[in-house]
Amino acid sequence: MIGHVLNTARKVGVQQLVCVIGHGADQVEAYIRSECEGSATPTFAQQDPPQGTGHAVACALPLLPEDGQTLVLYGDVPLLSPETLQGLLDCANAEEGMALLTANLSQPKGYGRILRDDAGRLTGSVEEKDATEAQRRICEVNTGVLVAPTARLRKWVGQLTNQNAQGEYYLTDVLAMAVRDGVPVATRCCPDPSEVQGVNSQSDRCRIERAFQAQLAQRLLDAGVQLADPARIDIRGSLQCAQDVQIDVGCVFEGTVVLSEGARVGPNCLLRNVEVGPNARVEAMSHLEGCAVGPRAVVGPFARIRPGTELGEGAQVGNFTEIKNSSLGAMSKASHLSYIGDATVGERVNIGAGTITCNYDGAHKHRTIIGDDAFIGSDTQLVAPVVVGAGATLGAGTTLTSDAPAGQLTLSRARQTSISRWKRPKKTAH
Repeated sequence: MIGHVLNTARKVGVQQLVCVIGHGADQVEAYIRSECEGSATPTFAQQDPPQGTGHAVACALPLLPEDGQTLVLYGDVPLLSPETLQGLLDCANAEEGMALLTANLSQPKGYGRILRDDAGRLTGSVEEKDATEAQRRICEVNTGVLVAPTARLRKWVGQLTNQNAQGEYYLTDVLAMAVRDGVPVATRCCPDPSEVQGVNSQSDRCRIERAFQAQLAQRLLDAGVQLADPARIDIRGSLQCAQDVQIDVGCVFEGTVVLSEGARVGPNCLLRNVEVGPNARVEAMSHLEGCAVGPRAVVGPFARIRPGTELGEGAQVGNFTEIKNSSLGAMSKASHLSYIGDATVGERVNIGAGTITCNYDGAHKHRTIIGDDAFIGSDTQLVAPVVVGAGATLGAGTTLTSDAPAGQLTLSRARQTSISRWKRPKKTAH
């Protein structure tokens, strides 16, 4: 959540970030430092013990310069858009005072209510626990997100008291102070109330996650991506889609995923840090991680492609085939029930069902090299390190322990024998 908030703050040009941390401070700080790798790291203010939002801002203000404005955001409100925040900043600049983000909620329970006079001018805000019954019927709520001149904010925060139902220092009390001091207080109503939802429970987290996924799905639809069902997609990183991409239901995208023009992803697939080439297909129930799928290649259904794998143009990896740290050349096929690990496979190679590259001797990994146009028969084991020459054929059931010459048939089988007088054992009756 805090990562989303930090990214949004950067997008509106915030020059200095101060993160107020308390519970789990070490974990939060470590995450933020890793999240900010390559960009300016925020400074940190410790709030211990926590005594309300006003107290949190009081902890941060000594780390900020006297001039300029302070924008207050919340680490558990992750869906605020840069456009909404920029509109709030524009309001503050136009009024040369304070600006507050509000929202109209049909069910405002739990939020502070905005108070206005008969002329509609803001007079302050009241927390729900301190509100009267009439005030609780107000649907315009205080999101807590505000921007104010830093010098004035420092003065107002210094005047806060904790004389309220929760015994906390409310940041919202500075609104009435601004009105008292004649400082203009502009309000901007958030156009989408889901942007200001906060997380106070696992139910809240799930609801906000679905709202976030709905936003991402809508962006894909607006860009021309064909989603079978926008409600059944999970993007847990960055998903870049070109034109004419199709994504079926139940797919999960993690890390950085790139789907090129005309790519198809079937139902219930997981793609993590994957590039899928033009017009390639990932069929149902496939799991891809750290790999590149070439143009017009086909993966699955029920395939697993592990890190370090590159599939060439038109390559095919079929059901219940696993490939790891290997390259499969253009038009090569591993269609059924095979394991290809630490292998370099040339072009137009056919790998039969049940093939295994025996790449691990218990201590070290070894590589298998298969030349162009080779044919690997079913139920074959290639005990690495081993080389199969171009155009070679391995007979079904072969256990290859030495290099196979190019253009020749290589096989290793026990001679087939039939015993005419053999009888099958019979069970003894009890």
